[in-house]
Amino acid sequence: MNTTISTNKVWTSRINDRAEILSEFDHRKIIRFYDTTLRDGEQSAGVCFTPDEKYEIACLLSDMGVSRIECGFPRVSDADNVAAKRIIDAGLNAQIWGFSRCVRGDIDAHIELGTENILVEISTSELKMKAYGFTREKVKDYVATSIEYAKSNGINKVNFFAVDATRSNLAFLEEVYSTAIAAGADEITVVDTIGACSPEAVEWLIRAVKSWVGGVPLHWHGHNDFGLATASAIAAVRGGAEWIQGTVNGMGERAGNADIAEVALALKYLYHVPATLDLTKARTVSKAVQKAGGYTVDGWKPVVGEYLFTRESGAVAAQFQMPEAIEPYSADLVSAKRRIVLGKKSGLASIDLKSKDLGIEIPTDVRAAILAEVKELSVKKSGLVSDEEFKAIVSRHV
Repeated sequence: MNTTISTNKVWTSRINDRAEILSEFDHRKIIRFYDTTLRDGEQSAGVCFTPDEKYEIACLLSDMGVSRIECGFPRVSDADNVAAKRIIDAGLNAQIWGFSRCVRGDIDAHIELGTENILVEISTSELKMKAYGFTREKVKDYVATSIEYAKSNGINKVNFFAVDATRSNLAFLEEVYSTAIAAGADEITVVDTIGACSPEAVEWLIRAVKSWVGGVPLHWHGHNDFGLATASAIAAVRGGAEWIQGTVNGMGERAGNADIAEVALALKYLYHVPATLDLTKARTVSKAVQKAGGYTVDGWKPVVGEYLFTRESGAVAAQFQMPEAIEPYSADLVSAKRRIVLGKKSGLASIDLKSKDLGIEIPTDVRAAILAEVKELSVKKSGLVSDEEFKAIVSRHV
């Protein structure tokens, strides 16, 4: 995939380019994405993807440039097993990874499916261990035996996923990571399970973990409980993480996960860090996941929101022909359409742009009357005036 970053259609602040801001990023390293929409994303309350929907989403993710797709947790249900098998056998460009607890039965399910690579998890914080009745020694034993079992039974790569890593005792966390690597783990993940770590703390922790594990590839998995998942993912990259785990639309437990499209957009166009996502396909993937999940994202959501490039305000509409005056990046970067809509906040410039868009000629002396009627109708219906309604208003004046 082409990871060259062009800023011809990006109109952000030049302050971003100051050396003291960019110097800590490795601009030669390509950041890749491990998508967990089909597992962690489906943990959003009330969401239940069918096997067909999971397969469709996996194909779209692969086409968008996601490097790894977590196909799910086969032991949850027969349907999850069917979906995982179909995705594994599809021959997608993305690597397919399975999810497993440090439990032999979970690993066996993937061995039976033919999953080549798996992520194995266990809790490492005192709070989580207490909730499960684990001791530190039991956790380390589960980690070692599970990874050794997976590797000795044909699993190609194992990623060790330390649940609640950000609230773990650091000395113990280092022990667990060392245990995992000694047992054969190929990669590790630093996990902010309940979104409890500030971006500054994330960067510090990633640097600390890298000093423990040397050249072992490092993933970051963060949640959005304080609205900082994207910022924390950027901080993790600044600290040295090579992989970002996240979901489409940021869906997931509680406040959700990092949104992979938001992270890619920020990395590319604010920090000039190459990332392997084709953002022109993000809105297509987003809509498919929304449809399958039975929900709708906010119209103002970054990257995929319906109204990102839609203008109602008359003051903004007056600048519409100069996108760089009212937008930080071109709609082309995310394959969105720019448009004018009419409502209570519209102005004469809005009337002019909409009439031009619809191929309608409006005499100058009736523009104000038409605008007044547009505003009146918008207030009455508490919403936007449709193109057909606008045409009807115009017909009464022209």
